[in-house]
Amino acid sequence: MTENECELVRGSGNVFRDFNDPHADLKQAKAILAARTIAVLDERSLSVRKAARLTGFAAADFSRVRNADLGRFTLDRLIKMLAALDSRIRVTVHVGSEPSGRRR
Repeated sequence: MTENECELVRGSGNVFRDFNDPHADLKQAKAILAARTIAVLDERSLSVRKAARLTGFAAADFSRVRNADLGRFTLDRLIKMLAALDSRIRVTVHVGSEPSGRRR
C-alpha cells in the first residue's frame, strides 16, 4: 500500500470485540446502557445533580456515566439508574453463539 491508500475493515459492531477485549460483550452492554442514560439526561435537560435528586442515585454516579467511566458499575446498577430516569425502558438480552467465522 502507498501512503495515500487505506484499507477498509468492517467491524463486528462491538469495538471491544474488534480489539480482542476478553470482556467485550459486558463492556458493550454497559456502553449501550450508559449511552441511553446520557440521551435521557440530555433529552430532559437534566444536570447530574438534578438527576440525583430525582432518582436517589449519587450525582457522582451520573457524572461517571457521562464520562464513560463504567468500571465500577454492574449491569443491574446501570439498568436501575436508567429505569429510575425512564420507567418505559425495555432491555432485551440475546443469548447464543455466533458462527465461528465471525468471532475475532
